[in-house]
Amino acid sequence: MADVDLLTIERGMVIAPAGCGKTQLIVEALRSNQSDKPILVLTHTNAGVAALRQRLAKEKLPTGGYKLATIDGWAIRLVSTFPERSGYDGGANPKKPNYLKIRKAAWSLLKANHITDVLQASYSRILVDEYQDCSHNQHGIMLYAAKHLPCCVLADPMQAIFGFGNDPLADWDKHVAKHFPKISELDTPWRWRNAGNEELGQWLLSVRKALLTGGAVDLAAAPKSVKWVKLDGDNDHSKLVAAARCAHKAKNETSLVIGDSMSAASRYRVAKNVPGIVAVEPVDLKDLTTFANGLDLSDGYSVRETLDLAESLITNIGSEGVQSRMKAIKSGKARTDPSELELLALEVEKAPTFSGLASILSCCSAQTGSRCYRPGVLRATLRALSLVQSNAALTFSEAAIQIREENRAVGRQLPLAAIGSTLLLKGLEADHAVVLNADQLDARNLYVAMTRGARTITICSKNSLLNP
Repeated sequence: MADVDLLTIERGMVIAPAGCGKTQLIVEALRSNQSDKPILVLTHTNAGVAALRQRLAKEKLPTGGYKLATIDGWAIRLVSTFPERSGYDGGANPKKPNYLKIRKAAWSLLKANHITDVLQASYSRILVDEYQDCSHNQHGIMLYAAKHLPCCVLADPMQAIFGFGNDPLADWDKHVAKHFPKISELDTPWRWRNAGNEELGQWLLSVRKALLTGGAVDLAAAPKSVKWVKLDGDNDHSKLVAAARCAHKAKNETSLVIGDSMSAASRYRVAKNVPGIVAVEPVDLKDLTTFANGLDLSDGYSVRETLDLAESLITNIGSEGVQSRMKAIKSGKARTDPSELELLALEVEKAPTFSGLASILSCCSAQTGSRCYRPGVLRATLRALSLVQSNAALTFSEAAIQIREENRAVGRQLPLAAIGSTLLLKGLEADHAVVLNADQLDARNLYVAMTRGARTITICSKNSLLNP
C-alpha cells in the first residue's frame, strides 16, 4: 500500500490504477476517523454504492462513521431539501429525474455558499471514489463542496469509460487535475499479489504506462498467465466460445468474459453456447420495459410476445416452433401429444392474465435441456408480472419501471462465470478474464478489460501487437 493517509488530504487526488488497493484505502480512512461527524463517501452508481456497503459491512465498520451515496443521489437530496435556494422543483423522489437539471441546481446551491454551515455540521470530510467518471456538472458540484469541507478524490484516467450524453466527462487536465492536484499514486498490484501472481500485476502496470502515452501492448512479451487466441477469420465464433468457456479454471474459480460493447446480441450468442455463464445486463433493463410497453392482454398476441421474450433469455426455446405446434394441436393435426408448455400456452391464450404469462416464462425456464443465460431479465420480468397482477392500480409498464428502479439499488450478485461489456464489468474482478475481440477496444476499454482477471487473462485478437 502506498504511504498515503486519505484523512491528511485537505484537497487533492490519489491516482488509483486498477487492483492497487483503492477500496482498502477508503476502509482504512473510515476506520481511522476520530471525528464525531461521519465521512461522506460518494461514488457514481447504485451498484457501486451497494458494493462499497457490502465491503464496509464485511470490515465491520460502524455505520455511524460514514454516509454512503451516489453523487447524483446526494445532489437530489441537497436540492430537494433546499428547493427555493437551489431553484429546483422536482421533489425528492422524481419518477424521471432530470439529472442535468439536478446537477446544475446543486452546483448553483453550493457555489452560492447557501448551506456551508449545514455541510460542516453534517460531515467531517468527503471522499469521492471513481472520480474519473465525473461529468462536467458533477465535477462542479464537488469543486464547490470542496470549498466547504476537506475533500479527497480517488481516480484513474485510464478507467474513464463512462459517458453522460448531454453532460460530458469533466476535462481531466483543465478541470480535474487542476482543482484536485495529485497527492499520490498507488503502485502495488494488490489484486495480483494476493492471488500469488504479482508478475501479471506488474506487467499490467507497465501496460498501463504504455497505453497512457499512446503505446502498444505486445502480447508476445506478456507473462505465461496471459494467453493469446488468434482470430484469423477461420471459424472465429467457435474460437471465441472456446475461450469464453475458460476451460483452464479450477472448480469454484470465477471468470469474467468481456465482449463487444456495441453488440449485446454478440455477447448473448456467446453466452448461449457456454454452459453456466450468465449475461450481465444494463441497469435500464430495456428488454423488460420494451416487453411491458408493448404487451396488451386483449390483442391476442400476448402469448406470442411472451414466447418471443423467453426465446431471447433461455436456450432451446423456439417461439415459432411452439406457436406452430399450438396451431396443429388446435386443428387436431398434431402427430404427438402436447407438452406441458404447449398445454399451458394454449390455456393462457384462451384467457390471458399476467400470472398466466409468468407461468409460461417459468415453464420455459424449467424445460429439460433449457438454461436461462439472462436471469436478470427473467427475474425482473417475473417480479413485474407478479406486481401488476396483485396491484390493479398499476399498469404493466409502471410495474416494470418500479422493478427496474428497485434493481438499480441492489448490487449485482455475480455467478462463477459472467459475460458483459467493459461498462458492465468495470469495477468487478475475477480469477480469470477473457477479452473477446480485443482489437476493437480503445486504450481505456482495453486496460479496463485486461485488469479484470487476477490469475489469468485470455485475449482474443487478430494480432499479438495491440495498438489501440
